[in-house]
Amino acid sequence: MYRVFASWSGGKDCCLALYRARRQGMDVVYLANTVTADGQRSCSHGIAADVIEKQAEALGISIVQQPTTGDAYEAEFVKMLQAFREEGIEGGVFGDIDFNPHREWIERVCGRAGIAPHLPLWLEDQTKLVEEFIDAGFEAVVVAVKKDLFGPSVLGRRVDRPFLAYLAGLDKGITPCGEAGEYHTLVIDGPLFEKRLEISGSEKVTRGDHHFLEITGVELKTKFDYPAHPEPVEG
Repeated sequence: MYRVFASWSGGKDCCLALYRARRQGMDVVYLANTVTADGQRSCSHGIAADVIEKQAEALGISIVQQPTTGDAYEAEFVKMLQAFREEGIEGGVFGDIDFNPHREWIERVCGRAGIAPHLPLWLEDQTKLVEEFIDAGFEAVVVAVKKDLFGPSVLGRRVDRPFLAYLAGLDKGITPCGEAGEYHTLVIDGPLFEKRLEISGSEKVTRGDHHFLEITGVELKTKFDYPAHPEPVEG
């Protein structure tokens, strides 16, 4: 079976990419998550690293959390990928959609490590991607927003069709997937999850240009709603 890692922020786009990879028959061996140099927070969405660890446990997939610094970020990311390659991992799955500079970066770092990049969501319609995520049975909540676009009241809101309508109604040019960083999410349940991630404690805080849902407690709950490993499909 073709062995891959999935680049992981904890949000809906990387989760949908992981879901598609599984349905295509890929063996997702690791989630790859970059964290701050002190190991406390995920670099992408500012979520506490231990929350992302719990999420990986809920998914039943091993996670590698690579500490990184601004100046050495690329070198440290490549180092992680090279370690994957030494274990026989051949590909990497990324949830990027339409930001060309990031695709170029992905292709460069994967090339340096001898890894084949896969971007299963690339250039697809963003509204349809969110709808696919919802219709598959995933549940995600908003955990970070740009404060010039949203107030803190949107934090904790579920990503569903009313949320998509809300974004469109704001008339601020917000992309449906938040691909320009307008908002970020945390996936808490769905067809990949062996257990449900339940947020047991949180507070709303503002840091810099963003409002964040600071998650202070999470619990794993038994569930019976979805198969954890969807069957591969043809095509």
